[in-house]
Amino acid sequence: MAVAAAWTMTRMQASQVFDELAISGAAFAAPIGEPGVGVRPDDLVTPASVSKVQIALAVEDAIAAGVLDGAQQRILSPGSRTAGPVGVSLLRDEVRMSVRDLVTMMLTISDNVATDELVAVIGVDRVNQLTAGLGLTCTRINPGGLRAMLDAMAQEAGFADYPALADHDSAHRPPSPEQIRWRLHRSAALDPARGWCTTAAETVHLLQGVWADTAASPDACAAVRSGMARQLTRHRIASGFGPEVTVAAKSGGLMGLVRNEAGVITFPDRQQYAVAVFTRSTPDTATDPARIDAGIGRIARTLIDDLRS
Repeated sequence: MAVAAAWTMTRMQASQVFDELAISGAAFAAPIGEPGVGVRPDDLVTPASVSKVQIALAVEDAIAAGVLDGAQQRILSPGSRTAGPVGVSLLRDEVRMSVRDLVTMMLTISDNVATDELVAVIGVDRVNQLTAGLGLTCTRINPGGLRAMLDAMAQEAGFADYPALADHDSAHRPPSPEQIRWRLHRSAALDPARGWCTTAAETVHLLQGVWADTAASPDACAAVRSGMARQLTRHRIASGFGPEVTVAAKSGGLMGLVRNEAGVITFPDRQQYAVAVFTRSTPDTATDPARIDAGIGRIARTLIDDLRS
């Protein structure tokens, strides 16, 4: 009873952070190989780029099995690249890169071009078969990759494609930013019942498997752990912990409405905890994104402190 009461209090504290920020969300944390605690851990959520973890794992597993050559060179032409705020999307000339280096780009800076190239190489079915084989029945990505998803969202918002949405000048012609946000909020891609989806509990289960070498081959799991440890984003989960703690994580965000992160925390005593925090703003939410990022760290810290106590 005492343990149940403590976990109830922990869930209340984590829920209060969501309420304080005027956002919805779900979270879960667990030691590697053990049960955990969370807030709405089984609710379907939109994972955004957190899904790049299972894409990387499927690719690395195929490399480890010898069915895919990690050194295979892929040509990324300027005219066929997926839009994104960083990485290859910003380059003007043809890029040639190996499959395994594309994985590094995807995990460290969340490169969208690298992601879609890897989806084309490995196939959506292989990614979904991997997660289904782990019993993750609520975790999937849809055909078409990120580019198809972004273009579909833009079309539901009233634009020809995503570049047209990105170039739209709301100050001089409709629709307004508020109208766009509401249309995006209702889009299929931001509805986990229709778009890419997962749950906080399933994401943690996937990370537990990656850290225990049971989600795929040991070499594949090690490669994903290495890539996540080098992610440049350090202001979400990591913000809830001190410098003595190491964090390997994958962040995700979509259209200013979704901000997520999932990762594994390693303490100086070598204890490790997988944690996933997913947040969703409504179109009329004015919460500073930096506060949401800090809130993700606070929620992760609340759950893990309870587990450690």
